[in-house]
Amino acid sequence: MDLNKTALFGAIKGRLSWLSQRQEVLAQNIANADTPRYRASDLKPFEFKEILRQEKIQLNMNVTDASHQPGRRKRIRDFAEQTERQPFETSPTGNSVVLEEQMAKVNETHTKHKLVTQLYRKHLSMISAAVRSR
Repeated sequence: MDLNKTALFGAIKGRLSWLSQRQEVLAQNIANADTPRYRASDLKPFEFKEILRQEKIQLNMNVTDASHQPGRRKRIRDFAEQTERQPFETSPTGNSVVLEEQMAKVNETHTKHKLVTQLYRKHLSMISAAVRSR
């Protein structure tokens, strides 16, 4: 049984991928806090309904007979990055990175990552309990 093909685990995998990419973008912002004219950026928000809609479209059909054609799975694009258009603060050198704001976003991303991994573990334990009870 491939758990990556289930909708729930696919959504969890997508959310973890988004959180990882967001952490990279925020780390890049923090690393460039002193770079002149650097604009802070972030990922577009993770829209759960949109991901579910895309996931439903991209799921493969089950092949129950050798004469059936399985089709092919489409690749979900990486998450788009957006630059803040009007930052709250800009330094005299044109840098728009506010360290406090970036650290708050890093903490928020870390907390959400812990939550999603706990959900993943819970669902794995539920599946293993169901398999053991057979």
